[in-house]
Amino acid sequence: MPLMGNLYIGASGLQASQNALNATAHNMSNMSTTGYVRQQVLLGTREYNTISVNASSVSNQQLGLGVEYSKVRQVRDAFLDQTYRKESGRSAFYEVSYNTMSEVENLLGELDGSSFSDSLGNLWTSVQELANNPTSATNQGLLVQRASEFLEKATSVYSGLTAYQDNLNLQIKSSVDIINTYGKQLVELNDKIRKIETGGIESANDLRDARNQIIDKLSRLVNISYAEDTTGNITVKIEGEDFVTKDNVYEIAVDEDPNTGFYTPFWPNNAKYTLDADGNKKYTIENAKVFNMNQTISTDMNTDIGSVKSMLFARGDHKGNYTDLLNEEKYNSNISQSILMNIQAEFDQLIHAVVTSINKVLEDASDSDNNYLCNSDGSPLQLFTKISGVAYVEDPITGDWIYQEEDINNPNKTETLYSVMNLQINGELEKQPSKLSFRLPDGSEDNETVEKLKAAFKNESHILNPNLKLAANFVDYYSNLVSQVANSGAVFRSILYNQEQTVEATNYAREQIIGVSQDEELTNMIKFQNAFNASSRYINVIDEMLEHIINTLGR
Repeated sequence: MPLMGNLYIGASGLQASQNALNATAHNMSNMSTTGYVRQQVLLGTREYNTISVNASSVSNQQLGLGVEYSKVRQVRDAFLDQTYRKESGRSAFYEVSYNTMSEVENLLGELDGSSFSDSLGNLWTSVQELANNPTSATNQGLLVQRASEFLEKATSVYSGLTAYQDNLNLQIKSSVDIINTYGKQLVELNDKIRKIETGGIESANDLRDARNQIIDKLSRLVNISYAEDTTGNITVKIEGEDFVTKDNVYEIAVDEDPNTGFYTPFWPNNAKYTLDADGNKKYTIENAKVFNMNQTISTDMNTDIGSVKSMLFARGDHKGNYTDLLNEEKYNSNISQSILMNIQAEFDQLIHAVVTSINKVLEDASDSDNNYLCNSDGSPLQLFTKISGVAYVEDPITGDWIYQEEDINNPNKTETLYSVMNLQINGELEKQPSKLSFRLPDGSEDNETVEKLKAAFKNESHILNPNLKLAANFVDYYSNLVSQVANSGAVFRSILYNQEQTVEATNYAREQIIGVSQDEELTNMIKFQNAFNASSRYINVIDEMLEHIINTLGR
């Protein structure tokens, strides 16, 4: 090879070594950068110059032009990435479930001494005290007082459940906004990466790091699938529907229920709409919802991935009450998988049973002719009354008081229900507890009615939900409810712990590949530095040979 041509070999070595040193330094400087992936230098040979072609020779006569700096690639494992993102999304799903169940435990107050069971137990104790001396004004006042405390605590617990439900609702909307933001960022990164890598010379590795970090975050929110095309664009699907394509993002919208205020994520492109008088779109989202809430939560079917879906399941689609438990099919299709709706319905069923049982006993014993256990207007006396809606209507012809049945088939007619948020203590009894005289017109004690009150508390005919068969009295019913919450919480805690261990192990395996090792990079730095020095010495030798030829032999 001509001596001048040898300079190409040395120069290529200097260039390749310098670029490799730069990549190594870049790795070292980003060791602590979140989401950074180790970059690896790939070196190859430059094109050969063919001097002669001889068919009888083993090979042609060729001259090499040195080393070529091919590219700097990210060191990733696609399988580990996919596994990490799926398991991370599953972990986020059960984290929401566990946190929701923990909040329910706190609201019931069984761990901090201020529990609902105390108020229920005190109400039962007051009934027992009343049975010992029904005509005692003290015992009568105590019953009204304990009933008021019972209702106050029940309202507090249920209000806490609905407040947390509303909080989850706001988190759902916020999460959808974040998802859409991630989608826009992915489209922008697609465009930047495509522009940089179009020439095939440079790799936009730092931008790819940013893109992969977004996909990691997105995978915790929703169940995603993704793929990268030959031009470097990444496409993303959410729950099987296109979300990010080459240069477009199909944003998720939320529909607000006018009755509950609950948000439902949906795909605007898949929804039908009509225009109102102002030109605003009114969507029909039934067939355009992002999440299928009729699916059974199952790891085998991958329906337990993503925090947003978990929040939707935990929140439910309305505020539950006891009517949700009256139909087994309705319960299993709509209530059973929602943590908050299930607890709301079961808790409200207990309150409804206590309230209506006590009121029924008083109604059966009332006697308007003798003004016994009656309100001032002559209607049967109730300990618990509805805030809205009337309990009795007087027949204008007979003068009888007719009980107004609850409308249990109309979820929007909650004012007709003896439901926890529609209850109050009878105002007349609060002012004058002695209306519960329990003294019959003949002057004798009404022990029969008081014994019926006791029997109502002892009656073991109450079950938590249609899927269970264990019947219990009021006190045991609540104990069963607390046990159910505790057991479910323990199950979610166990699942979450196992998922976190899986995510941690997968992330550790992934970090072994994508993470920067200081020792390895220092080794590479020494190697490339030595290669740089060798190329430099090689050029010096060629330079000396050329100088010798020119100065000595050229005279």
